[in-house]
Amino acid sequence: MANMDRVVELFTLLGLSILVVILRMFVRIQAVGLRRLEADDFLVMLGMAAFIAESTLAYQVNAWYDGFANSGMTEDHRATLDPNGEEYMKRVDGSKTQMAGWVMYALVLWSLKAAMCSLFLRLTSRLGSYKIRIQIGFGLLLVTWLSVTLAIIFSCTPIYKNWQVYPDPGLNCQPALSRINIFVTLLLNVATDLYLLTIPLPLLWSANIKPMRKLGLILLFSGAVFVMLAGVLRCVLILANDQTGAIDGSAWAVRETFVAVMTTNLPVIFPLIKGWIGSCFGIISSIKESRPTGVPHGSIPLPDGSWSRKGGQSRFDNAGNTFVHTGSQERIVDAPNDGIKVEMNIEVSRSDRKLEEA
Repeated sequence: MANMDRVVELFTLLGLSILVVILRMFVRIQAVGLRRLEADDFLVMLGMAAFIAESTLAYQVNAWYDGFANSGMTEDHRATLDPNGEEYMKRVDGSKTQMAGWVMYALVLWSLKAAMCSLFLRLTSRLGSYKIRIQIGFGLLLVTWLSVTLAIIFSCTPIYKNWQVYPDPGLNCQPALSRINIFVTLLLNVATDLYLLTIPLPLLWSANIKPMRKLGLILLFSGAVFVMLAGVLRCVLILANDQTGAIDGSAWAVRETFVAVMTTNLPVIFPLIKGWIGSCFGIISSIKESRPTGVPHGSIPLPDGSWSRKGGQSRFDNAGNTFVHTGSQERIVDAPNDGIKVEMNIEVSRSDRKLEEA
């Protein structure tokens, strides 16, 4: 019988993830239009599709196969289990599902990492020095994703041993508890997350913006830290209990990828959320109703003290003079006299408080 608490949790996390991705696409389409969506948007959608598949597999492990796999068994249990019996078949199918779940788990995480890398490329399009670092990141992600996927599939050969019940196929042929799957995935997952953190954090740290805003942006782009912690916790809990490894592994894989979905999309949807709950967010100052004389209606303050016109068409200095066309896109730019600046264009309507950010 399925554990209803786990099923409810599973579909709650899945539902929240779908909602967040829908919000992201709403923000992006409002900002640039459907035809101008970029690589990070499509990579997020790929990650979400893989997350739906992963969640479905986790549900099957719990509801269809009662958490059974070819792990957590004594030698006597293996020898006496009827090959034609229901439990035997559940253990075989549960092991196959575990293996497929591992593949989907890796696809979710690495798709979202690639989405973040693409976002960094877009944000730093005016900083040529970061292009090579980001390209290295793409190469690293491709190589590590292939390594993880191949390790999952070929760490046990012949492949059918991954669902062999008797005789004991060995620990590395038990998908729920395979040390190769666990440690290779954990190591490369943490390594790639640490590399991705080295792209935005030094840049934001040196940005010429207010300290509280700087702290907020650093936290906003540091979501990989939470994903790493979730991954480590997942591995510890699986290794701590061989008997419940199949269910624990599936449950914690979904939790970890849920955190990854949330942290990947948060930098894009944050302005929308901020607009909804306004002053509850202390990281970024609330948009004030009052504006200096000469600033057109519908403009908002930017980090450098200038103003942005509603719709992203123009930016104005404090004298009301147009000097930069922003095009409804956030950018990190290199200002020769003032250092690095974070340029973020958000649209606000007085009637329905719609916000948009590229």
